[in-house]
Amino acid sequence: MAIEVAKVELKTVSDASGLAACLDAGQFTADQVVAVIGKTEGNGGVNDFTRILADQAFRAVLAERGSRDTVALAQIPMVWSGGCDGVITPHATIFAQTDETGPADEARLVIGTAISVELLPEDIGRVAMVEKVADAVRAAMADAGIDDPADVHYVQTKTPLLTIDSVADAASRGQKVACEVHDSMGVSNGTTALGIGVALGEIPMPTDDQICKDLDLYSAVSSCSSGVELTQAQIVLLGNRAGAGGRFAIGHAVMKDALDMDGIYDGIRNAGLDLPERARAEDLGGKLVNVFIKCEADHRGQLRGRRQIMLDDSDVHHHRHSKGAVGGVAAAAIGDPAVFVSVDAMNKSNHGGGPVIAIVDKGVDKS
Repeated sequence: MAIEVAKVELKTVSDASGLAACLDAGQFTADQVVAVIGKTEGNGGVNDFTRILADQAFRAVLAERGSRDTVALAQIPMVWSGGCDGVITPHATIFAQTDETGPADEARLVIGTAISVELLPEDIGRVAMVEKVADAVRAAMADAGIDDPADVHYVQTKTPLLTIDSVADAASRGQKVACEVHDSMGVSNGTTALGIGVALGEIPMPTDDQICKDLDLYSAVSSCSSGVELTQAQIVLLGNRAGAGGRFAIGHAVMKDALDMDGIYDGIRNAGLDLPERARAEDLGGKLVNVFIKCEADHRGQLRGRRQIMLDDSDVHHHRHSKGAVGGVAAAAIGDPAVFVSVDAMNKSNHGGGPVIAIVDKGVDKS
C-alpha cells in the first residue's frame, strides 16, 4: 500500500487549511490519512497548548470530511512538536495510505503505526517504559509489513510527561516517579529512544541506572517528543519496502554536531537522491519533501573546540538555543524554513549530535 506525503504550512495556531486543500485537490481522502507529524509555534514546554490546538484542528477536518467515528479518529497518531525557534516555520507533514502497489524490485516508503498500552507516571524513566515502547514499535513494524529492522529509517513517537496531577496520582497508589516534572520531557524522550533501540536490535535492554545516564546507548533512527495531551506512546514508524508502490523513499544519517550540514545531505543521499560531494539547496531539485532532525546542546559545553554558553544561560533555555541554531542550519541546507527540528536528542545520537531523516520524491516507476 503506497504512501502519499504532503507538507503544509500552519498559517495560525489552529490552522488546518493546508490539510483541507490537499483533500480538495484530491491528493488523498480524509479516510486515507494515517499520521501527521508537525511543528507548532508554542514554547515547546510542559504548558505548550499549541500542540493541543493543532491536534484538534486537524482531527476536526478529518471528522468533517471523512467517515471514521470518534474512536477511530482518536487512534490516528498526530505527533506535534512545539517550538519554532529562530527561522523554523510552523508546518505539518501529512501521511496518507492508498491502495496502489508497485514493482517488487522498487523499495518505497511504507508506514506503520501503533499505540502502546497505558504508560503510568512511575514508568517514565524506567525499564517498564522501555519494554512498553519496544512492544509498540514491534507492532508498528508489523503494521508496516517490515521484517528487517535495517529497513526502518524513522521512528517518531509522542509520549506522556509528568504533571503535578500525574505525580499525585502515582503517590496515591504508593508509587514514586523517577524524576521531577520539568525534567520529565527529556527523560520521557530518552526512555522512549531506548525502547526503539531495543525493538530494532540497536542496543540491549538497559537497566534503570543507565536510562538517560549512559549516553553511549542510543537509537539512530529515533525522534521522540512528549506532551501533556496523551497517556500512551504514539508510534509512527517509517521505512522502505519493495513493492510498496508510490513515489516516496526514506533514508537517515546522523548529524555529528549542530553545524554538521553534511550529515543532512548524507540523510538525503541515503533516501536515494543523488547529490554532488559539496551539495547545496539548489541540487535538491524540488525532490525533497522534508527533513526530520533531533538535536541538543553538547553536555560538554563545546562545539568544534569552541566554548558554548547555552547550558549556562539563565534567560533562554538551552533547548531553544539548540533548536534555533540547528533549524537555521537545516533551513539553509534545504532552502526551506519549514523543517522539523526537535530537541532532546538524549539516547538518540552521539553527544551534541542527532538523527536526521529525509523523505524524497523519486517519481513513479512506469515499467
